[in-house]
Amino acid sequence: MSDLERLAMTLRLKNQPAAIFREVHAVAASTIGLGLFTIMSYDAQREAVERVYTNMPDVYPIGGRKRKHGTAWAKRVLRDLKPFRAETAQGIREAFDDHAVMTGMGLGSILNIPVAYDGVCVGTMNMTHKEGWYTGRHEEMGMLIGSFLAPALIRCNVMHIDGAVRL
Repeated sequence: MSDLERLAMTLRLKNQPAAIFREVHAVAASTIGLGLFTIMSYDAQREAVERVYTNMPDVYPIGGRKRKHGTAWAKRVLRDLKPFRAETAQGIREAFDDHAVMTGMGLGSILNIPVAYDGVCVGTMNMTHKEGWYTGRHEEMGMLIGSFLAPALIRCNVMHIDGAVRL
């Protein structure tokens, strides 16, 4: 079964959104490559992202929030729906307040993929790896893989707005 077929079949399973988060992580790891992997939901009204999945919960726990108001990164990713790629540790330092944590783990390149539905960002898929890892081809692959997160992130955002139990 191809990776895309696996993602499509996973969307049909119970235990969402955890099932699709795990499968997207697995496909991204095998096809793109990564060290740190997170998925963030995006609340446009608060201009904030919240971590809903992570492969390193001790360092980047679920529920972590960041305000993204007025940054060049927010304009590019959250508003213009374009991927952000930094190929060096310096690029990470210039874009992220938590750069010391990432670079301290030996991570020197990052790829942030906006996940959108109906022209609106609903979240991001974020991968970090060794310096020089990510390319334009990885951006294209990430946009395709990340699109499978849209229904799950919409559900996360609705659950957050409605005050329902978090994941």
